[in-house]
Amino acid sequence: MSNSLVTVAYIAASALFILSLGGLSHQESARKGNLYGIIGMAIAFLATALSPQVTGYGTLITMIVPGIIIGAIVASRVAMTSMPELVAILHSFVGLAAVLVGLANYLNPDPQLVGVEASIHEIEIYIGVFIGAITFTGSIVAFGKLRAILSSKPLTLPGRHLLNLAMLVGTLWLGFLFMQSSFPQGLQPLLMMTGIACVLGVHLVAAIGGADMPVVISMLNSYSGWAAAAAGFMLSNDLLIITGALVGSSGAILSYIMCRAMNRSFISVILGGFGEGASSAKAGKDKGEKKTEGTVHSTSVDEVAELLMHARSVIITPGYGMAVAQAQHGVSDITKFLRQQKVNVRFGIHPVAGRLPGHMNVLLAEAHVPYDIVLEMDEINEDFADTDVVLVIGANDTVNPSAMEDPDSPIAGMPVLEVWKAAHVVVMKRSLASGYAGVDNPLFYKDNAQMLFGDAKLNVDKILSHLREMNSESQAGEKVLVG
Repeated sequence: MSNSLVTVAYIAASALFILSLGGLSHQESARKGNLYGIIGMAIAFLATALSPQVTGYGTLITMIVPGIIIGAIVASRVAMTSMPELVAILHSFVGLAAVLVGLANYLNPDPQLVGVEASIHEIEIYIGVFIGAITFTGSIVAFGKLRAILSSKPLTLPGRHLLNLAMLVGTLWLGFLFMQSSFPQGLQPLLMMTGIACVLGVHLVAAIGGADMPVVISMLNSYSGWAAAAAGFMLSNDLLIITGALVGSSGAILSYIMCRAMNRSFISVILGGFGEGASSAKAGKDKGEKKTEGTVHSTSVDEVAELLMHARSVIITPGYGMAVAQAQHGVSDITKFLRQQKVNVRFGIHPVAGRLPGHMNVLLAEAHVPYDIVLEMDEINEDFADTDVVLVIGANDTVNPSAMEDPDSPIAGMPVLEVWKAAHVVVMKRSLASGYAGVDNPLFYKDNAQMLFGDAKLNVDKILSHLREMNSESQAGEKVLVG
């Protein structure tokens, strides 16, 4: 394939990637957006593989075939509940690829690059390796937190911001030495910087609390995009630059939107201080979290079905527990049944519900819940006061009143779904255990809240069965009265 055809293919792939991002911005067009992305990636891959610069097809096939097999197996077997971990570990691969590309570029210099061009290329290598190393180790830590291999609590080392600053200063100094060194003496400062960047990536993400991981995943997505763009500069590949810039900028914009929705600082995400709550120091002094005291009101499946059957308006707020229990299909069936009974049913989705941006939206779409009744937090928060029943299914931190009522809470200031303002709140959980942020939830002890303990899927199925029985009995009674 000639260079001209490769250029045309790259332009077509770039256009498809842009269309893919546009499609993914709405639930209704997400499938089409995915299709655009798949076609664009296929075109990009084939054009690159068939370009005149690629000659080692034996090596290429040896690497590609196992990758395709492993990727297909992993993608087909991964559960929706494990999708955030998969995304995190895939980000680490992008970062590692950028590091390896940078090192390979330095070890195999282009003799045609001299003077200013050679200096610019060295800067590209240095920055690309730096971003890639941070993305690589930071994504591994994020994977560990999401997989519960590592603690979800933020790591707050004494003077940690000074430590980060020292590592950045060291990186700049090593960069100066790298630019002053001729080949191959520059390899030593490059490798030293890589090690520092790997430690920095670990420390930045380790300092972020578990409740904020959806934003972290979004930010790491942005990092991986910039790492890919840096690799594109190192390889002089225009399509990789464009694709990386699209991923990097869209990830950064999504992170910014989510930070605003959570009343958090975007800069603090980048600096690794996002997970440190207002009360972290106080909690350290007390050597323990403040426990909520009160009376828990338990309920049963029958009572919940009665509440739903006589309600005029119902809001369902799902969380990660719904994903774990795989209760979305039963929830969808309850929604269809209640809407047939002229009950106004809607869903309230918090920006960081689940472990991934849009996690709940994907689950509900999979269960064929109508898009128009799935509303964001800002769209539905004012309606809770006029709602008869709220079903909280597996959510915890996103419906925690402490965010608004307790200034010393680690989640203080984070906007939450104000479910406690409804007439009745039914919380479906296995226990009273705290959420991913490790904070007790006073919602469980409020007078208008009732706890339905047990597996969410089993309870949802039982509620649906009871609703159908009640409806059948009601219709039978009407027929008797008419007769």
